[in-house]
Amino acid sequence: MDKTKYKIERRYINVRHNTRPGLRLKTGSPAFFVAHDTGNPGASADNHYTYFNGLKDRSASAQVFIDNTKILEIIPTGTGPDPAEKAWHVLYNVKTDNERFGYDANDAALGIELCYGGKITFSEAYKRFVWYLAYCCDKWGKNPSTHIASHKQLDPARKADCEQALLAGKKTFKDLIMDVAAEMAAPIIAPDFDPLPANIAQSLIDNYVSPAWHASHKAGDAVGKTHFHNLADNLRLAAGIPLEAGKAAQPLTKLPKSNAQEIIFRWLQPAWFAAHQFGDSAGKTHYHNLANYLRRAAGIPEE
Repeated sequence: MDKTKYKIERRYINVRHNTRPGLRLKTGSPAFFVAHDTGNPGASADNHYTYFNGLKDRSASAQVFIDNTKILEIIPTGTGPDPAEKAWHVLYNVKTDNERFGYDANDAALGIELCYGGKITFSEAYKRFVWYLAYCCDKWGKNPSTHIASHKQLDPARKADCEQALLAGKKTFKDLIMDVAAEMAAPIIAPDFDPLPANIAQSLIDNYVSPAWHASHKAGDAVGKTHFHNLADNLRLAAGIPLEAGKAAQPLTKLPKSNAQEIIFRWLQPAWFAAHQFGDSAGKTHYHNLANYLRRAAGIPEE
């Protein structure tokens, strides 16, 4: 499976006995996974982080919340550097989890919540939900048919999740398990471009794009400013550099061919000819190599 398909964001709530007790799973790594939905239509992953980080009047939580834009771990799961911790996502007096898996869900399982409804695009949230469950099954060698349970299956007298959210997207729990299995079996498709090295991207921005932006600013050229701002951001995306200081990097994307060609013809080609005119073989090689970095990042054949 493609383990880099989506980014996993880790932003943990504070340790408190009623939400994040700070205790390791009894099994060390997760023994199984409980598929939930939030039961709170329209509330995003970030909304649930805020809610559980401030919850004081009852015991409840889950490790993971997934919406149409992100996969957010609010309690450590073991997918990152921190070991998996307990959350309160299934009542202790429910016996089904112990009978089926030999452990209480809070002690041994990850609670994975699907956000749905309102402005949340179901198809995008569902794809991330499927991928994350597949990622976990792959990481810990679990079979989705036997190691993923819905909250409804564990507590049918009280709960309807995650089937109630799946129904909103015309999916069944059986569909979910089949889609997780298919995601695990999906081949890794190599991208048709090479990432732009971060130092190369930053050098092109500093030496060419940023001066052009400042020239447009000085001339009162709003269109030019927007163009060079977007060009810089596309270079950052092609190199995995955060678009803003202090922000997380976005997934790598192919550099638009028009951007690569513009930089080559506007700046690198004239610099190459100037180096050629002065007999500067090192300069010629440098500009030639820069142009090829751009071509590879845009999926254009090298020269």
